[in-house]
Amino acid sequence: MTSQNLSIVLAGGGTAGHISPLLAIAAALRAAAPGARLLAVGTPAGMETRLVPAAGLELATIDRVPFPRKPSVDLLKLPARLAGAVRQSGRILDDASADVLVGVGGYVCTPLYLAARRRGIPIVIHEANTRPGLANRVGSFLTRHVATAFDTTRLRHARHVGMPMRTEISSLDRDAARAAAREALGLDHTSPTLIVTGGSSGAQSINRAVAASVQDLGAAGIQTLHITGRGKTVLGPDGGPLAAPGYRQVEYVDGMERVYAAADVLLARSGAATVCEVAAVGVPAVFVPLPIGNGEQALNAAGLVNAGGALLVQDKDFTAQWVAGQLIPLVTDPGRLATMAASSRRLGIRNADQRMADLVLEAVSA
Repeated sequence: MTSQNLSIVLAGGGTAGHISPLLAIAAALRAAAPGARLLAVGTPAGMETRLVPAAGLELATIDRVPFPRKPSVDLLKLPARLAGAVRQSGRILDDASADVLVGVGGYVCTPLYLAARRRGIPIVIHEANTRPGLANRVGSFLTRHVATAFDTTRLRHARHVGMPMRTEISSLDRDAARAAAREALGLDHTSPTLIVTGGSSGAQSINRAVAASVQDLGAAGIQTLHITGRGKTVLGPDGGPLAAPGYRQVEYVDGMERVYAAADVLLARSGAATVCEVAAVGVPAVFVPLPIGNGEQALNAAGLVNAGGALLVQDKDFTAQWVAGQLIPLVTDPGRLATMAASSRRLGIRNADQRMADLVLEAVSA
């Protein structure tokens, strides 16, 4: 089969943690199999409805079928809902004349995995988190083509490939890009630089601790770019946006590669993509894992922290006192930062997107 008549369906959505690797895999497949037809499948209400078409990829949708964790009316409705979603999935695969299904996890994947298995369509799975999600745990029983972002992920038939990411990040040379990145972000070229982000939705607990620390950070000669999240402007005592010497806040930055290039230290949540991107580009990081959920963010960060590329502080312990006693000494210690950057790079994987494209083509030809 040539790439000219190859039909590839990619499934996943709901959050950026699923959509970003899906889009990176799609871009790598376009390069590896020119002429292949690509179709993404998501849900009607997820972030994929905006991000997938913006990336130039066609999107089909199926109904969202959550799996209730406790006995409830929704649990009783699950078999019928899942059967309906499997039928929808089958129609999409048939209409696309799919040769292979690539799943990255999320609600949409389970019915697609089941529909693909019934049709004998090869399935390829990528799991982004250290603790695999339910859809990919189910999928791993239906295929031998399973890849993970972390080498500690326990999943049947798993091989460690890393996290597929945009080439603007995977190809980043931080030293070469630093001056232009700081210029674009409105930062001084020479000052020790801390960049804070809680992700696209922001992190109120991080925002509060940083806001309480701006005077100490400025007094230490550190400039801080605080990416607060949309609609989460940090206010000062006068009710207006917080302002202080060396401190600048924005709600959003387009292009995390600029952030990684400009930062001497990144302070962030430890979502899987952030941890893997930090390692790939070698930026020293302080992670404050999300304190809710199943603890997966702390697990995601563990390998990089143990390797010496990052620090981890629990959300409840991240205070202005921690900033003064731990973060400020770190940002102002170039030798320690250089050691952390080197440790991070040794753990990073930059070509996971190409590895996934190879796995997909391997599955088709098997």
